[in-house]
Amino acid sequence: MSAQQEDEILPPLPRSPSAILSDGQLRIVTGGKPVTNGIALRHNPPSNDVSNQINGTLGGATEVENAMHSSPSCDDYRKNMATIISEYFSTGDVLLAASELVDLGVEEQHHYFVKKLVSMSMDRRDKEKEMASVLLSSLYNDTLTPSHIKLGFMNLLESVEDLSVDIPNAVDLLAIFIARAVVDDILPPVFLARARDSLSGHSKGLEALQVAEKSYLSVPHHAEVIAGKWGGSTHTGVEEVKKKISDLLSEFTEGGDVAEACRCVRELGVPFYHHEVVKRALTLAVEKPQTEALILNLLEKSVQDCLISTSQIAKGFSRISENLDDLTLDVPSAKTTFEHLLQKALAAGWIENLNPNSISSDESSKEEKITLKRYKEECVKIIKEYFLSDDVPELIRSLEELRAPLYNPIFLKRLITIAMDRKDREKEMASALLSSLSMELFSSEDVVKGFVMLLRSVEDTALDILDAPKQLALFLARAVVDEVLVPLNLDEISKKLRPNSVGSETAHMARVLLSARHAGERILRCWGGGTGWQVEDAKDKVAKLLEEYAAGGELREACRCIRDIARPFFNHEVVKKALVMAMEKKIDNLMLDLLEECFDQGLITINQMSKGFSRVRESLEDLSLDVPNAAEKYGEYVEYALKHNWVLPAIVDDAT
Repeated sequence: MSAQQEDEILPPLPRSPSAILSDGQLRIVTGGKPVTNGIALRHNPPSNDVSNQINGTLGGATEVENAMHSSPSCDDYRKNMATIISEYFSTGDVLLAASELVDLGVEEQHHYFVKKLVSMSMDRRDKEKEMASVLLSSLYNDTLTPSHIKLGFMNLLESVEDLSVDIPNAVDLLAIFIARAVVDDILPPVFLARARDSLSGHSKGLEALQVAEKSYLSVPHHAEVIAGKWGGSTHTGVEEVKKKISDLLSEFTEGGDVAEACRCVRELGVPFYHHEVVKRALTLAVEKPQTEALILNLLEKSVQDCLISTSQIAKGFSRISENLDDLTLDVPSAKTTFEHLLQKALAAGWIENLNPNSISSDESSKEEKITLKRYKEECVKIIKEYFLSDDVPELIRSLEELRAPLYNPIFLKRLITIAMDRKDREKEMASALLSSLSMELFSSEDVVKGFVMLLRSVEDTALDILDAPKQLALFLARAVVDEVLVPLNLDEISKKLRPNSVGSETAHMARVLLSARHAGERILRCWGGGTGWQVEDAKDKVAKLLEEYAAGGELREACRCIRDIARPFFNHEVVKKALVMAMEKKIDNLMLDLLEECFDQGLITINQMSKGFSRVRESLEDLSLDVPNAAEKYGEYVEYALKHNWVLPAIVDDAT
């Protein structure tokens, strides 16, 4: 993958529908019984692409369809499409239909599937019409993107005059399909207004829109009326689940018991429909601001426990964003509150699979979308400039100027993703930069969130970077060695990953790397050493300043030189070399005085001091070849350090 291609990628790389199908995540809830009459609870597989190709305008649908005719595979595609639909009407097997549609592999023509499915069902019984609505809802936001749905219905509106020749009531049938799509949340209500603007006057398509709006969507209890048009048995299940979700959220906001709410969500047994939980929870937070903290806690707990997937979180946000205009009529501050919730979710890494450009279609929210988009564009520029200049202070200044600390995890993810597709020099620079940022800008929580985002998407990243899991494991282990993270953070990260996933295995790989013999030395050199911010150069400077100090004994000058190196995250090297030199040259007091002064001045932290001692312990076997009493000396140094509180108590266990 080229750097230019990388520029187009927003947070995580999307999962392919085939990958989702192979994971077995596409399921039908039937209560353990075979699917009959095509009736199943409407389900929504994990979202992998929320595109918005026709956002703002629906014109040009005819041109897009005409372009299909020039495709060499168009005829075969349409024949296969008709076969898939006919088989689905016979078997009611949503999974099979989805799998066969994915296998066709012509995603840019999937809007034609929407048109063909609806038009074929129009000339059949109510059973097939209901099955068509169920299939559209099932494939929505996975195999079929929102753009496919919108463009497919636009094609239907433009061709309804031709359909009317063979199906006299085509206008009314199409109106019902459109109304059902709105009720099922696969078409936003604003679609009707935009489609109306793009159709010519007095067309049957315009008539279908008017019927959908006036005869179905505007009548009292329209949802129940529309759901019952094709028999309604499928939608009844949906309404029951929706009622249960409303009840559990109502109880949760009254009692505040997160564990009980999560248990109730789990007992629903509809993981593919968790986006409804998210949508209704967000609606509550918008309508009742006092519940916002509770709702955020519930979503956070749900993601941490792998109860609600990030794709379902993304779909929930996407669905509510499409209805913001209607929500704003009742809650004027809805857009502002929603954007606040969105930023919280992005920063927490709950919706990294969501394309932020698809969030909301209203004009006022575009400013926030542009802000996030601009942030990501600026991040790429800043990272590329850093890889050219190796100027950490300049990068930090640039990040501070963006004034978007909530997006720190996104920057981390972007940095490492770009570095993984480059040479070892850039990988080393990325690790070194992360160490610097953790000292000045990023909290440990930012780093944890960034790595969680990376690990959740590593399977998709591996489609472009074959050894992505191995590289990410090295980055994670290096972060621990550099004290950007502590070992306990690895437990925290692992808990947020799906068990037995590639991300979980990658985190385990990092643990294995850290548990190996001489892990610190090896991981520090994992990118070849001497690249990026020039590890070897820093080591040379440390060695020279210690040599000069050993010769002249100028304590103040030695401390100044350590400060001038300006690599506080690498001060464990000062500790290690000072202790080794003390052993080899028998200048214990001189070196211990230096370490004591550095500790007292705050030049070397207790963590860096402890790491330096640990690195010496790891190399005692080799040191003993030149200094036979190296182990004895090390024990004395540890005792002295503990007495003066330089090191963590765990060093005692290391020494023994």
